[in-house]
Amino acid sequence: MARGTNQKLKLYYLVQIMLAKTDEEHSLTMPQIIQELGKYDITAERKSIYLDFDDMTDKLGIEIVKEQKGRETYYHVASREFELAEVKLLIDAIQSSKFITEKKSSALIRKIKKFVSEYQAKQLQRQVFVQGRIKTMNETIYYGVDDIHRAISENRKIRFKYYQWNIKKELVPRHNGDWITVSPWALTWDDENYYLVAYDGASGKCKHYRVDKMMKIEMLEEKREGKEIIDQFDMAAYAKATFGMYQGNKEKVQIQFPNRMCGVFIDRFGKDITFRPTDEEYSVFSVDVNVSPQFFGWIFGLGKEVKVIGPESVVEQMRKAAEEFMENYEI
Repeated sequence: MARGTNQKLKLYYLVQIMLAKTDEEHSLTMPQIIQELGKYDITAERKSIYLDFDDMTDKLGIEIVKEQKGRETYYHVASREFELAEVKLLIDAIQSSKFITEKKSSALIRKIKKFVSEYQAKQLQRQVFVQGRIKTMNETIYYGVDDIHRAISENRKIRFKYYQWNIKKELVPRHNGDWITVSPWALTWDDENYYLVAYDGASGKCKHYRVDKMMKIEMLEEKREGKEIIDQFDMAAYAKATFGMYQGNKEKVQIQFPNRMCGVFIDRFGKDITFRPTDEEYSVFSVDVNVSPQFFGWIFGLGKEVKVIGPESVVEQMRKAAEEFMENYEI
């Protein structure tokens, strides 16, 4: 048998063929495998392919299963780095992420689909397109995230310019376009957006910034500050206490609610909260929150049966917020 021109790439192409064209429900016979290799100008004999299968299993961790169906013998990949369900989960996460642009979402999904066979990839088509999903329009966010991670790993400060949308749908600089210099400590994902948590040396406080609104990120030579504060900083508690990532004064508030709505508060604050019954139908619990208009809006959205009953200073802020809201609808 004459040797093909791509013989040195035989194992590589055999791996690609088996991964793309076989799975637990789809197999290839040996003649079909030899025919597929021929498309890449590679010749092969059965014995050499059996040896390649052994190498794929022993050296690459790609197990090839042999099945007898009638007079025919079939071969398929038995295990993959990612299961189909895991790939679907990754695609769902990409599609639901506002900080990943449509263009980048499509590119990532094309790459992820290579983890499954071409037959399984067709099952993902229903998940690839999500109509009307609002995505960020800032393509530079990926490079920004990488720059932030690098600064964190090298223990360096960063500076950047912070932007916001104007009425003309243009991103314009905030703070008069001045540079903002902070010590980056963590990245967090909240409300479908990516945020940087950083220490601001000028104010002596921890602050957070939407990464897709950060532009012209530069890593500085200065070492980071605020480690003693960050060491006492509970990221999980901060995310639970902060609504829409809007900062406010932290208060321990008491919330009264109908028992049937307990799941709403477990989903938001976790299972560590303690419910105390007030009667057969209602209970109350205490939780630390950063009191802000976003917190009030969340409470209002739960309906009139949910009430903040303490402390009185927060109850008064809610009353005032409700009155100011109703002024917009006075007849």
